[in-house]
Amino acid sequence: MLRTVLYLLLLAALLSLLVAAPPDGSFHFVLLGDRTGEAQPGVYERVWRQIAAEHPAFVVSVGDTIQGLDDAAADTEWRQIRATLRPYQRIPLYLAPGNHDVWSPLSEKLFQQYSGHSLHYSFDHLQTHFTILDNSRSERLSVEEMNFLENDLASHAGQPVKFIISHRPSWVVDVAFKNTGSALHRLARKFGVRYVVAGHIHEMLHMELDGVSYILLPSAGGHLRLSGRYEDGWFFGHTLVEVSGRGVRFEIREINGRVTSLNDWGNVGLAKARNLK
Repeated sequence: MLRTVLYLLLLAALLSLLVAAPPDGSFHFVLLGDRTGEAQPGVYERVWRQIAAEHPAFVVSVGDTIQGLDDAAADTEWRQIRATLRPYQRIPLYLAPGNHDVWSPLSEKLFQQYSGHSLHYSFDHLQTHFTILDNSRSERLSVEEMNFLENDLASHAGQPVKFIISHRPSWVVDVAFKNTGSALHRLARKFGVRYVVAGHIHEMLHMELDGVSYILLPSAGGHLRLSGRYEDGWFFGHTLVEVSGRGVRFEIREINGRVTSLNDWGNVGLAKARNLK
């Protein structure tokens, strides 16, 4: 009798695991742009309320989480962010270091303390691999970062879906001028990376090169620059990413409810729907 009961309990546990994990590895997560660079009051909080309603598996931020640049104020600012995000602590948050987050030895230490990660790191979720790079203090990716990236991608070559995340778009000039010989692009092609994502500029842009999508995220609170026009990519929002098997779908979700797809955007703003209102 006891053996039968144990067997039934084991069977129930296995069935629950099968139900909880879709066979095709389906899940959704959020890519989040800059909060700061002159944070606009209430915007980041509003974006997070929208994110929470979508129940993502996790959130990946491209950095600039605090205003920073002042060692004396940095710890207080991180504590304030922790309080702001407390209602959403059930949602795992992966931070990339931005130039407003890391600028000095003390700020580097505080970033690691409050983010729970080193300046560069990686993680997996089901069939998807994420490499987080650090270019917080340089417009270019250093030799150290490129070595870390190559070793990390080689160690996770079997993952079918791969993202590279950094704060600054160190790749933007190379991609805009179709330079297929850049070190980052060569590594992306070699290891089958399909998506390279950054922030820093606060503008939604999308470029394609050799089957690799290079994406700049819209602002999640940092001020809107230059024209400030929606069709040029200047708006507040977040990006919902749905992964199913090897398939990936992006929804660019503006704070006011407008939704576009990744292919609606190009290297100068709206690409296929410039008359969208």
